[in-house]
Amino acid sequence: MTVKHNAPLGLFILAACLVLISALAPAAQAITAQQVTSPGGLKAWFVPDTTNPILTIKFAFRGGAALDPEGKEGLSNLVSSLLDEGAGPFDSQTVQQALEDQSIGLKFDSGRDEFSGRLTTLVRNQDKAIELLTLALTKPRFDSEPVERIRAQILVSLKRNQEDPHAIANRTLFKTLYPTHVYGRSTDGTPETVAKLSIDDMRNFVKNRLAKDNLIISAVGDISAEQLGQRLDQIFGDLPARAASWAVDDVVPISRGQTIVIDRDIPQSSILVAERGLMRDDPDFYAAYVMNHMFGGGSFTSRLYAEIREKRGLVYSVGTGLYPFDHSALIIGSAGTANKRAHETLSVLKAEWKKMATDGVSQNELNDAKTYLTGSYPLRFSSSGRIASMLVGMQVANLGIDYMQKRNGYIEAVTLTDIKRVAKRILLADNLITVVVGRPEGIVGTN
Repeated sequence: MTVKHNAPLGLFILAACLVLISALAPAAQAITAQQVTSPGGLKAWFVPDTTNPILTIKFAFRGGAALDPEGKEGLSNLVSSLLDEGAGPFDSQTVQQALEDQSIGLKFDSGRDEFSGRLTTLVRNQDKAIELLTLALTKPRFDSEPVERIRAQILVSLKRNQEDPHAIANRTLFKTLYPTHVYGRSTDGTPETVAKLSIDDMRNFVKNRLAKDNLIISAVGDISAEQLGQRLDQIFGDLPARAASWAVDDVVPISRGQTIVIDRDIPQSSILVAERGLMRDDPDFYAAYVMNHMFGGGSFTSRLYAEIREKRGLVYSVGTGLYPFDHSALIIGSAGTANKRAHETLSVLKAEWKKMATDGVSQNELNDAKTYLTGSYPLRFSSSGRIASMLVGMQVANLGIDYMQKRNGYIEAVTLTDIKRVAKRILLADNLITVVVGRPEGIVGTN
């Protein structure tokens, strides 16, 4: 049975959130990053924090899964899962035991545009933590046991995703938007490509992709700038000076009003819609960010939630998000509903898409959105790990080291005129690529 909420719920939640976050607003202003340059010339953005005896180092190498060679899709993902599975003189079991015994967090990840990692350690254990990270980056072992164990885990996940409705919809959506571009490929690869990846492929990845010239570093914690500089050279100093090219062509996604229905004998339909969005450096990006919050990104307070979930009780979930990649950009909407309600859900979603583009928003809506977005910003600074991740993200997007102090000003500057302009620019309902997985009543695929 679908649960239908009363319309005032969103307003109640918004009011409660605004009361909570109003007391936290000064937090972002109190965090100031500085640039540290190591004796060897490595640069990092650094926020000292002596509140707890913890050190977090976050880093990223430009160029992610989009650079996996054709036929070797999933290489970045596999390597990211193996770098903490043995390095230098230490096999997998030894490394994992050391991480557990000394409460060291070491994790690597691969996205479309970056390959990243994070180290979190108690200051008293930093010598061992730094040693393990350094070895992982410079002398990974790729022993056969962990390679095959991790490969098997990934293959299980990939096979599970072949039957997962949302994963099917997402995979189909990106293939349709980017039919001839690397963004159209799965970042995790396929069972066929992952099964064929060799240890030589993994070693070549480390050799060619992890270097100083595509490296971005941030650090937060109980350490001095001078000490951090020494640690940077210790960790990253032996990396190659230059990586293989990480250039990827810019691409405009194909959006032409197409509907794709993928038949699956399941009781619920998974719906994704998408069209061209805005790049992070577009002058209209902040207007689009605020507009998206009001339209579908604001969870319980968004228009889509109010119209589709609260008023009509059509869906289990609904929302939109902006996705500015390094070489393209999308706005994506999603919904999950019973098959018999799929047609009405999609119809209302597209109607609201058009309504926002033609009618805009009220001043009260805009004021509430800006109050929430500026007031909730300090919630992102809840841990050293989150701050370190933000510092890396700021560098990736070329936002400037003082972005945390300026960000709320960009939000406050958005006007009703800006919202109207950007909504007309990017909310083009007739251009939407729509993918529905399930047996949706009343929805027919188009060519």
